[in-house]
Amino acid sequence: MSSNIELPEPLVSVVIPTYNRPEYLKQAIASAVNQTFNNIEIIVCDNCSDVSPQPIVEAFQDERIRFCRNSQNIGMVANIINGFVIARGKYIASLHDDDMWEPDFLAKLVPHLEANSDLALAFCDHYVIKADGKIDDKLTQECSETWKRANLKAGIYQPFYQIAIENMSVATANAAVIRKDVVDWTAFPLEVGGFYDLYINYLCSRSGLGAYYTPEKLTRYREHELTDTLTDNAQINIRKAKNHIFCYEQFIQDVRLKDLHPFFQQRLIEANQYLGMNLLKAGQPELARHHFWYVLQNKRLSIRAIAALLFSFIQSLFSHKFISVKGYVTTERKATSG
Repeated sequence: MSSNIELPEPLVSVVIPTYNRPEYLKQAIASAVNQTFNNIEIIVCDNCSDVSPQPIVEAFQDERIRFCRNSQNIGMVANIINGFVIARGKYIASLHDDDMWEPDFLAKLVPHLEANSDLALAFCDHYVIKADGKIDDKLTQECSETWKRANLKAGIYQPFYQIAIENMSVATANAAVIRKDVVDWTAFPLEVGGFYDLYINYLCSRSGLGAYYTPEKLTRYREHELTDTLTDNAQINIRKAKNHIFCYEQFIQDVRLKDLHPFFQQRLIEANQYLGMNLLKAGQPELARHHFWYVLQNKRLSIRAIAALLFSFIQSLFSHKFISVKGYVTTERKATSG
């Protein structure tokens, strides 16, 4: 005897971390509120913005929205992860305050998770939009090709280590729905920094569960002047390189991923060289030197690393001479003025 009774939709928690982006935040919340999948809670986590966005949240007059404001800035990753920790849904999805979802994003991904308990997550492709919200077709195509989604077939991938960690095809920051209990969010390492989405990919793929992919572009990732990925700031790049190194040092210790260890080692070499170059740029040659030695010890020949290492000694020499001369001049001035 067949039954036409429809099971209730599972609860999906939408976590929207925000900081000082009121206009973009309105658009992000609107795209969550307007999902055709209705059983959601929307958790807006404000990381102590200069002006509280609470009036923006309240203007939606939607009882599904929960607003949480930190009394002080706790950092981007902690803010996002706190949202995941307090989420009550069976599934969770991250929506940054400067990104947006298509109305059927959840409706097209959640059913695959419901139909197959062996899936850790479901993900899709996405558009790239500019600051004004317009889709950039060229950047969108380049993004799909860079992260190897352009030729990725729809369907289930199990295991999915390679597409999650090596290819980084899974955009868990803005284009994925995750089964919440796959990850222990209370033990999530904050040292991953801006690569928290890569680390989520790692945790989900090492669970042994699978991932479902649809090539449809169901979300919109915004690139603008405040996007961290576009910066040339040495201090920001130093932080990013350290975050990257932390991730790959964790990955390379996992025996379950031994097939990817050569890839992890190559990424560690690249991250150390990148960190060294930015430390040089920041005027810290002694600290940079350690990372160039790492490159040379783990790579047979790197002309760039050798040149940078030599330059670090030259930079140190001139820096010390400058400090010495400056100190002498200051002393002389004090003596003559006395």
